Parts: sequence; structure tokens; C-alpha cells
Amino acid sequence: MVIGLLSAAILAFGACSRTVADPVPGKQSPEHVSPANLYDESADGEAQIATAIKRAASKNKRVLLMFGANWCGWCHKLHDLFESDREVARILLYEYELVLIDIGRWDKHMDIAKRYGAALDKTGVPFLVVLDSDGQPVTTQETGSLEEGDHHNAEKVKSFLNKWKPTPQDANRLFEAALKHATEHDKKVFLHFSAPWCGWCRELERFLAGAEVSAIMARDYVDLEIDVDRMAKGKAMERSFHPAEDGGIPWIAVFDNKGKVQATSDGPDGNIGFPVEPKEIAHFIDMLTKTAQHNGAAEIGRIKTLLQRNARRIKSTNH
Repeated sequence: MVIGLLSAAILAFGACSRTVADPVPGKQSPEHVSPANLYDESADGEAQIATAIKRAASKNKRVLLMFGANWCGWCHKLHDLFESDREVARILLYEYELVLIDIGRWDKHMDIAKRYGAALDKTGVPFLVVLDSDGQPVTTQETGSLEEGDHHNAEKVKSFLNKWKPTPQDANRLFEAALKHATEHDKKVFLHFSAPWCGWCRELERFLAGAEVSAIMARDYVDLEIDVDRMAKGKAMERSFHPAEDGGIPWIAVFDNKGKVQATSDGPDGNIGFPVEPKEIAHFIDMLTKTAQHNGAAEIGRIKTLLQRNARRIKSTNH
């Protein structure tokens, strides 16, 4: 990690130290890299963390804060490892919401670092803090001990990330809780299977999370996402409800509060996944029409309009 003008002996140990680390204009430390836009220097750290906590809570993930700056070569190196090492990248994708907190020239977001126990003046950057899905600190980690020579040791980084990842949720318990909630509130369960690598699953989640869509859907359904990769018994549940090997995800099923299937995303040509084509949208709307108890034609028609608008956005982006 970069420490600017400190001795070569300390430099070998690592850490973008505060002592004299702020880069001297016109000079480069041995680990200097071009200040690419790794850290958003205009971002509000508090807002970044709040957004990440909200996402983490919805996914049973942890939040990983990485304090650093664009001038810090070791920060770039650690982030490069996050993206280049397949196992490290997978752990981050599956288990964490990564937030890069810019410290500027040791004059930004230092209050946040102090609040979470990151003694940057002693350890340097990058510095890692793990938060739980309630935003409470779980552990802190200086990264000098994760280094090996002129790079970070992938095994050490994996060990750290695996040690502090969350305990997997049980898919069966979540389904039982959703059915109970549906019974108590005269609703049905809108179940959709997903996985962290599934782009169309993300599209469905974003659509359902939209303010207008979520308000309409909440009148009739308890939304339940089951992650087939991360949740205990998630894959088994998917196979029990949807035995087809080639259906893909997202796969959707609407259950009454007794656990009986009332509609699925299996259309005439197979699983529609996230609906984009007209016939897929028509099938999705038919699912809602058949199972709605409180929403009427106007509300379901609005869902259709929003789906069509979203489809145009996706198609225009892909072309």
C-alpha cells in the first residue's frame, strides 16, 4: 500500500499511510497508478452506505466498506484482485455489497472511518470494514497483512471474506413465513427464483422494487425471492416446484395461502422469465388477472403499461 516518502523498509510492509502519504504533486510513489475513477470523489459516503445497507438487508448480505482514494496504488491493486480473481469475485457478488469510500487527501469521510473503528492514521488505506444488514460493524481489517510482495494474496483475501460472510437463510422457512403472512393479510405469495449471476433476475427485482409497481403488487401479494445458489434448500425447492431442467430463472409461481400453486410463468413456449416480448407480457398479466383479489383492471393495466415501457428501455439499450 502506498506510503509516499516513508522508508523503503516500511514501504515493504505496505499501507497507504497517512503520515506523509498524501501524494506530492509531480512525484509518484513506487506503487502509483493513474488516478482512474475507481472512487467516486463526489459521492456522499453516508448515502452510499445507506443504499448498500438497504440492498444488503433485502438479500441477506453483508456490506464491505473499502476506504481509500484514487491516488492510492494499493487500493487499485486490491480492487483489481476483487475483479480478476474468480473466486474472490464470486464471494463478493454472492455475499457482499461493496462500497468504495473516498478519503480524498485524508480530509473526507474521516468521521465515518472513526465511527466504524477504522484507524486510518495508523494503518493506512485500503482499509476494510464489514457491516451487517442492520448497518452494525462486524469487523475491521487493515490490509497490510493481506499483502504478499507487490500484490495482495488471494487466499488471504478469500479467507477474510469467507470468514465474515452471512449465514445462509433457509428457503423452506422463508416460504412458510411468507404463507403465514399471506394468511394473516388476505394475500397470496408471489414467489420468484433467482441467483446472483442471473441478469434477468435482477431485471425482475428492479421492476418489482419500483415504487409504483411495489405498491400495486403489495395489495395482493407477499413478494418472496428464493436464491437457488445462496439459500439452504433453495435449489431443492426450485426443483420440487419446477422440475423442468431447461426452464431457466427467474421462474415465478403464485401460491394461495395454503401453498397451492395458482399460476406460474410457464407459458405456451416455456418459462417467460422476465417478460419483455409482447406474448411474455401478456402471460405475466394473465397471471395477475387470474390471481388478483384486490387489484382490478386499472391496477393490472398499469402494470402492463410499465412492463411495456420497461421492455422498450431494454430493447433500446441492447440495440
